[in-house]
Amino acid sequence: MKQAVSNAELAGYGKLLRRMSGDQRLIATHISLFSALFVQWQRNGFASPFAVTRRELMAFSKIASIATYHKCIRELDEYGYIRYQPSYHPKLGSQVYWPAGWEV
Repeated sequence: MKQAVSNAELAGYGKLLRRMSGDQRLIATHISLFSALFVQWQRNGFASPFAVTRRELMAFSKIASIATYHKCIRELDEYGYIRYQPSYHPKLGSQVYWPAGWEV
């Protein structure tokens, strides 16, 4: 069941994208992956943490290289945009925690 995005989620997403646009460490691939994470978060009912798979995120964000995917998701975690907890299990999804305070 798809859940509609509320004004709070959209405002928070917009705030994070504006913050990201000023971050010189990030490139378009980071933004694309972050957008894919937002869609997955929405599909999971805006719960945090939420499960993700590399395959789904790479397909949605159009990232072709596994190395690029791992580099970008690791950097999004390091820079504080998400908290990423890899599962290292082929069948279980990794956990992503949405950043605290995004709503304001």
